[in-house]
Amino acid sequence: MKRLTVVAATAATVAATLAAPAQAEPAAQTEYVVLYKEGATAADARKAIEAAGGSVLTVNTEVGLATVGTTNADFVNALHSAAAVEGVARNQSIGSTPDAAKASAAAKKAVARAAKNHAVEKEGRGGGPLRWGRNVKDEPLAGLQWDMKQIHADQAHRFEQGDKGVLVGILDTGVDGSHPDIAPNFDRRLSRNFTVDLPADANGTEIDGPCESDPDGSCTDPNDVDENGHGTHVASSIASPVNKLGVSGVAPKVTIVNLRAGQDSGYFFLQPTVDALTYAGDIGVDVVNMSYYVDPWLFNCADNPADSPEEQAQQRLYVAATQRAIDYAHAHGVTVVSAAGNEAIDYTKTNVDTASPDFAGVPGQAARSRTIPSSCVSLPSEAEHVISVSSTGISKRKAYYSSYGDGYVDVASPGGDVYDTPGNTRDLTKATLAAYPKALAVANGEIDENGDPTVDYVVKDCKGSVCGYYQYLQGTSMASPRAAGVAALIVSRYGKHDRAHGGLTLDPDKVEAILEGTATGAACPNPPAFTYTRILPSGSTVTTTHTCEGGPSGNGFYGRGIVDALRAVGR
Repeated sequence: MKRLTVVAATAATVAATLAAPAQAEPAAQTEYVVLYKEGATAADARKAIEAAGGSVLTVNTEVGLATVGTTNADFVNALHSAAAVEGVARNQSIGSTPDAAKASAAAKKAVARAAKNHAVEKEGRGGGPLRWGRNVKDEPLAGLQWDMKQIHADQAHRFEQGDKGVLVGILDTGVDGSHPDIAPNFDRRLSRNFTVDLPADANGTEIDGPCESDPDGSCTDPNDVDENGHGTHVASSIASPVNKLGVSGVAPKVTIVNLRAGQDSGYFFLQPTVDALTYAGDIGVDVVNMSYYVDPWLFNCADNPADSPEEQAQQRLYVAATQRAIDYAHAHGVTVVSAAGNEAIDYTKTNVDTASPDFAGVPGQAARSRTIPSSCVSLPSEAEHVISVSSTGISKRKAYYSSYGDGYVDVASPGGDVYDTPGNTRDLTKATLAAYPKALAVANGEIDENGDPTVDYVVKDCKGSVCGYYQYLQGTSMASPRAAGVAALIVSRYGKHDRAHGGLTLDPDKVEAILEGTATGAACPNPPAFTYTRILPSGSTVTTTHTCEGGPSGNGFYGRGIVDALRAVGR
């Protein structure tokens, strides 16, 4: 949003203003997302939209999803009987940022907010002697990467470290392409930002802050920037190179492509998600990681009585459009990997959702309590052709925060659990370590004037005059990229030449079969009702019980098992 220029009012200007005839206020424009009916032509759909008083702002022709602006208050009803349209729903509304918030917006926008979608918890750092791995041990911070040992990625690197021709798409809050432990594997040319910064929601609550807080004053960040930190951590977990600096990723020689679908604030909306997925298919991306859910609904229900008819229509459209985009990516050779969620619930049971809608699309809208039957779906983790990943701690137990469900979780992967300790007290080294943008560390006051960390969850490592920063995070957001990294190793090891795009390619169904077939089986706890005890820093104790269901072929905590890079490529 551009700032208004204020000029002093003279008597002449006041008189001219008073003398001018009154002008009618222009009708406010509202945005909608319109899903075309399968088989309908884009031309017919556009005609219907325009006949209803709408104007197409952007369209994804592969999926048939358009973002539309209109001043017609009856736009939805006007499109109701259009033969070329399957569904229409209100898009996220953009509000104005209050003046008080504008004063500090630049600083606020630079501070990484924990991602709302499958949110992670920042935890601290620690040390440890280097004890394992022939290749990863060469990295200075390898002794802190217990997660690499758990999935035998360090040993797998003797057989396969990844191929530059294998592209891994990071659908997230962005990637810091200048980070020294990411830059060698980062493809700036192919990277894209599909988002536009949102100053505020329909209630006026600040989201990304005013657009003038961006360096160039626009609403669109460059394709090599991450003003949240979440996406950079994910990218580093997958493909930080072996370069004598910091950490190594699971697949340290594959190529990282930033397919930004998330706002600075951690929201992920439908159109950017769809656009990123189809673009991934078009350019030959082999694996994508999606550590989030599509806002504003944690669970999308077709006809939940707790939702208004308009909200039900929105959720039906979101499910249909997201599935079309995933189908398109899958058909074009993309293996889709997603986080199972940090709600600590069984997705196959009836649950209560108190987080949705988490974004005010219309004034007055706010999260409320909804009873959610198992027929409702979280996107993308419950969509077809998606590998859903739960999280483990250092002992290989399912992490206390990780959601689960027999038939929902496909595989497990290390994402950290800081309470996975003998005394159930918090140990900050039991989270996972990966790259962190220096700009965020500076803005947040997490490093001092000498460049040294001032907080326990940020770690610094230098090679000569080049220094990189790393942060500890835990969550299924961290488990998913480690599984995606193993998937990238599988494509590197067994893929064939991609005639359409160069590089390598492998059928996503084969990738999934190898990933699941080589996972290390992990049985349900005995007894299956497992109680987690956490002694918080305050001294208070929290206990929760999760029940694991399933049998020899898979279970709700681990799916087919914990991913194993060595078994996947070392055969």
